[in-house]
Amino acid sequence: MDAITSFIIKLNQYIGSKGAWFPYVLLGTGVFFTLYLKFPQLRYFFHAIRITRGKYERKGAQGDTTHFQSLATALSGTVGTGNIGGVGLALYIGGPAALFWMWCTAFFGMTLKFVECTLSHKYREVDDRGGISGGPMYYMKNKLNKKWMATIFAIATILCTFGTGNMPQINNIASSAQLSFNIEPWITGAVLSVFLFLIIIGGIKRIAKVTERVVPLMAVVYIIGAFLVIFTNFANIIPAFKSIFISLFSGSAAIGGFLGATFSFAFTNGVGQGIFSNEAGQGSAAIAHSAARAEEPVSEGIVSILEPFVDTLLICTLTGLTILASGAWIDKTENVFQRVDMHVIQGTYNEEDPEHVRQLSDFINNPKGRANDIRPFSGILKVEDGRMAEGQNITILHARSIAENMTFSENNEPVTGEIRVEEGKLSNPSIEIRGDSRIHSAKLTTFAFSRSFLGSNGKYIVTIGLILFAFSTVISWSYYGGRAITYLLGSGFVMPYRMVYILIFFIGSFTEVTIVWKIAEVAIVLMALPNLIGILLLSKDMKLSVKEYWAYFKEKYPKEAEDIRIRELKS
Repeated sequence: MDAITSFIIKLNQYIGSKGAWFPYVLLGTGVFFTLYLKFPQLRYFFHAIRITRGKYERKGAQGDTTHFQSLATALSGTVGTGNIGGVGLALYIGGPAALFWMWCTAFFGMTLKFVECTLSHKYREVDDRGGISGGPMYYMKNKLNKKWMATIFAIATILCTFGTGNMPQINNIASSAQLSFNIEPWITGAVLSVFLFLIIIGGIKRIAKVTERVVPLMAVVYIIGAFLVIFTNFANIIPAFKSIFISLFSGSAAIGGFLGATFSFAFTNGVGQGIFSNEAGQGSAAIAHSAARAEEPVSEGIVSILEPFVDTLLICTLTGLTILASGAWIDKTENVFQRVDMHVIQGTYNEEDPEHVRQLSDFINNPKGRANDIRPFSGILKVEDGRMAEGQNITILHARSIAENMTFSENNEPVTGEIRVEEGKLSNPSIEIRGDSRIHSAKLTTFAFSRSFLGSNGKYIVTIGLILFAFSTVISWSYYGGRAITYLLGSGFVMPYRMVYILIFFIGSFTEVTIVWKIAEVAIVLMALPNLIGILLLSKDMKLSVKEYWAYFKEKYPKEAEDIRIRELKS
């Protein structure tokens, strides 16, 4: 397992969504289209709301879902663990500045969604069973005539359904349920697998009916809970915002249990978690929007502008402020250590010594070029009655912090004896270590939500929100994968895919969380890169589509068109 973990982490460093090059490609494409199309995310924002409300819907338009149902389905695919666990992971690694880069990803991502959803709707097809099939693979095939690119995207989509829309979602649900209700992860996975089967067996129409009810409910529950925490810690709101901008280009200084983060960590993790959350540029939401009933593809593209706004600029921001204002991101709390997050190093270090903090920060933040004398420990760790024996010149790091008050157990019994350590890792995987350290992902958000007048009851808001968020994401991604299977093999293979999807969903409930995140980050790039290349090749087509849409809109709704033109001139 350690060898697999090491391989995935190395692969992620080169082609993951937090790799050195990918954030620039993603943001660069978003900036280009924002300028090329003259800031559509600002100009068309209120028009998007009117379309979503059904103001311009016309009977007889081809499609399987309404504008609102398509938006709800796409939002259910994006509003998931990225909004809870992803924000917690980004702040844990990159510090407060990571939230700013998530905002940037969302702002320019609004334009990316507009483009990819418009083109996918424009070049969609009707499948062999009469349903609508759309997504980036269809504009790649039907307009670009690049079937090889469409095939790569479709295969990457299937991989991404497991690495992004499936395993991380159930993993965070199961972890949160265990933390809040003490339910074994496999039990959570088994129960929800049954519900997943009952929903996705009905296809897009049943999925749309579920998501249009679940999405508003889950948003309201979570937003109320976040505001309770933020207002309880009202005095920390302004300092929280200051910390985001103070550390923007310099990196975050060490404070509390947080050992500091570089600009690179904040930037790559902010952008990486931003796309994981809102999926802008990834092309996934375009599959859902392609099913919408609309005469003009651009109208559905305009609706998609709302997704990154709701997902990241609203919900992720509330999560981030909850974590920052509560102080949970710098505090340590009792938890079970995950092997992949733990390092045993030579020497005794403490967080009161500035030089020790500097050395530890360098060790954690610069894994490729450690310029100090800190080295992983290899040797024997002595334990007596579940506690480390005194006099050992070692320090245990967990979750980027110095671990404290550790206990060692095996089969629920305290360990006494010698434990072999090789290159900073325990050789015996059956030994469980519990202690105080920083935490991340959904556990960090859950910890933050306990810091309101609700106390420990706040964790139930996160658990309920996470279950609704993540489970709805799993539902939507099953549809995305089904459309990719339809493109590659035909609709007859959708049902076998769904069975495999449910099986992987169950397995993901008890898979180590950090590994799942790393797999997801690689899968995102495999899907996003051909989509970004494709929409860049069709930039002129997109601009022409927008021009044709407004000509059509002016003809159909002259008064509305004039009002929009006046508002744009004023702004």
